[in-house]
Amino acid sequence: MADFNMILEPGDYRNGTINVVIEIPTGSNQKIEWDRNKACFMLDRIEPIAFAKPCNYGFIPQTLDEDGDELDVLVITDQPLTTGIYLKARILGVMKFVDDGEVDDKIIAVVDDDRNSGDAIQSLDDLPKRTIEQIEFHFNHYKDLKKAGTTKVKGFFGVEEAQKVIEEAIKRF
Repeated sequence: MADFNMILEPGDYRNGTINVVIEIPTGSNQKIEWDRNKACFMLDRIEPIAFAKPCNYGFIPQTLDEDGDELDVLVITDQPLTTGIYLKARILGVMKFVDDGEVDDKIIAVVDDDRNSGDAIQSLDDLPKRTIEQIEFHFNHYKDLKKAGTTKVKGFFGVEEAQKVIEEAIKRF
């Protein structure tokens, strides 16, 4: 397997697109993480099935968030995406998030060329309200059985704020 941080760039985030590597498919309760030191995916743990991911979970290569990991991305699709693929995604916004006292923001995106939907989702406002509610609920509660109260969604913000978060993560890398 190739090292995604060596072969992929973050993407053209200033114009609204990013490269995303998928770690966890929608519906999975497996916490799969990219290990940048070994350049491979690792199964970190199995979460309770009640806390399966509400959307695909991945990262932007050549970035580092304040928690020391690559910047996370939530990719909204109708079907789960496969661990290890990469895609060009369109930025919708950012979910500001704190996990155990550390900033751990999540960029929210969709596949850039979604012919199934006719590229219908262009902003956070185009997502069903229920999708945002499910994402917020998941991230506020997914650690409740282990360490309740240690995660907090601070809010959802648009593309401009997401671009700032991405730019800072690129500089940190």
